[in-house]
Amino acid sequence: MRPQQHLRVRAVPGARQRGWLFFGGQVYPCALGRAGITRAKREGDGGTPAGEFSLLCVHYRADKMLRPRTGLPLRAIHPDDGWCDAAADRNYNRPVRLPYPASHERMRRDDDLYDVVVVLDWNLSRRHKGKGSAIFLHLARPGFLPTEGCIAVTAPVMRRLLAGLRPGARINIAG
Repeated sequence: MRPQQHLRVRAVPGARQRGWLFFGGQVYPCALGRAGITRAKREGDGGTPAGEFSLLCVHYRADKMLRPRTGLPLRAIHPDDGWCDAAADRNYNRPVRLPYPASHERMRRDDDLYDVVVVLDWNLSRRHKGKGSAIFLHLARPGFLPTEGCIAVTAPVMRRLLAGLRPGARINIAG
């Protein structure tokens, strides 16, 4: 697959928690946040933020899978990897080492959702406390159940996407 630079996400009309992801001339189903796509993202609101964002890097479970093929920077997820979601903490919306005293997500989850995670530059390069954290492109639950604000696809779709991405890739989420 020839490397691409741009993904687009649109909500399914009448089903705000479901979406279509457009990439490389193909259309794939995806799950969105439980509150759908929002232009006023807040921590914990369940909304998927609208806008255009860089795809920064890929985190993956090296203990469960081979290194994914992609042009994006890769990092294996370790047992002590977390992501801070405490808006008042100095490491808000940043990776942290566990145990961590403030509220956080474990990156090495018991389910398969974070086996492969693409980090979106939502509220990351320029952080604003309370505007939302840990916005990723990750693996979907069966039946495309809603996310907490991320975008989720099946493992085969994720492999296709990763193979076509390189540094400078962006995602446009229409709201």
